[in-house]
Amino acid sequence: MNFQQLRIIREAVRCNFNLTEVGNALFTSQSGVSKHIKDLEDELGVELFVRKGKRLLGLTDPGRELLEIVERILLDANNIKNLVEQYSKRDEGQLTVIATHTQARYALPKVITEFKKTFPKVHLKLHQAGPSEIVSMLLSGEADIGVATEALADVTRLDSFPYYTWHHAVIVPAGHPLEKVQPLTLQALAAYPIVTYHEGLTGRARIDQSFAEAGITPDIVMSALDADVIKTYVELGMGIGIIASMAFNPAKDTDLRLLKCPHLFSANTTYIALRRGHYLRSFAYRFIELCSPALDEAAVRAGISPQPIDSEN
Repeated sequence: MNFQQLRIIREAVRCNFNLTEVGNALFTSQSGVSKHIKDLEDELGVELFVRKGKRLLGLTDPGRELLEIVERILLDANNIKNLVEQYSKRDEGQLTVIATHTQARYALPKVITEFKKTFPKVHLKLHQAGPSEIVSMLLSGEADIGVATEALADVTRLDSFPYYTWHHAVIVPAGHPLEKVQPLTLQALAAYPIVTYHEGLTGRARIDQSFAEAGITPDIVMSALDADVIKTYVELGMGIGIIASMAFNPAKDTDLRLLKCPHLFSANTTYIALRRGHYLRSFAYRFIELCSPALDEAAVRAGISPQPIDSEN
């Protein structure tokens, strides 16, 4: 048994059991992948894969149990590498952060700027993805730190920490009748077409929940991945917008007006998440602390979750 065989088991699942893709991912041939699998199965005395002819269709029961052990072994092997580099190259290395568009665009720029000033030799890779892909990349070890509002807190194999809380707000073109409505109501919003986020992104579930509880069916004429797109179509007159309040910049969004309405939609919490058992370099803990001073290395290692920052204050 060797590490290459273990990597092939893991990669086969990631590549949906396509051995050509497994070979490409591990820089080897399809025949080499097949031989490694056969050698491992012969050594263990059990079949790890369900087959149809020469095709792999999935994992057998022993294969599924083995995969959990393989994941732990490969995680710890990577942890050893990170541990050694922690002492041999203390302020050098790579940090991979994956975040939703909203977090990457509005919450993290100041953090990343400060981090790069402190650790100029650390190569920071910032990926943008949806919540489900963020979870996947954290669990696979492809990312060190994840930042999102949805999904992270519900995954038991992740350690998630509250980062900050925020509310949705309404945006309208300057001079819109809603500017004079005090206080804003869901009924007043529902009188206009609405542009907001896609389902499953940036607290959309909270928006839907508020309207549903009020027995109102809003006319959502368009949904988008990020606030910049929403603002563009509100400016074009497609409707009013509902966005994360921190996505509004009065210096740049001069043709729009932000109408705060925390009484209409429940507060959202954005989380920072790590894969449980994943060894982090000291600069990774520093990145988290720059996000939230309460989340210092001691607190994160101990799994302490302080109250999140309120972005409205």
